[in-house]
Amino acid sequence: MATSDESLGQIDISPSTVATIATRSVHQCYGVVGMASKNLVEGIAHLLTRDARRGIEVSFEDDGIIIDVYVIVEYGTRIRTVAQSIQNTVKFHVEKALGMPVKAVNVYIQGLRVSNGDS
Repeated sequence: MATSDESLGQIDISPSTVATIATRSVHQCYGVVGMASKNLVEGIAHLLTRDARRGIEVSFEDDGIIIDVYVIVEYGTRIRTVAQSIQNTVKFHVEKALGMPVKAVNVYIQGLRVSNGDS
């Protein structure tokens, strides 16, 4: 949990708060079709809990926030470009909302989805 000492008291920011901001940011990025789980066990857990922050892991260090993002990307898009877009968008929105530095946004492409050409 990130803590900031202010003149009026202490401010604590939970990892789930950061994950919610990051999730909304990821869904704005072109080429992302969904969030993915890190592994099978987490995937089953997310199915049972219906967690809206699926595919995001947050950790705090002294010099900033580290965010891991697990996504599924649309087949045919430039994966590197989509990943860079995710990094920039998440970093911008989290820093803007929290006023804390983001040290890293690590993007893990967990799969590709081929869209139906009939629609």
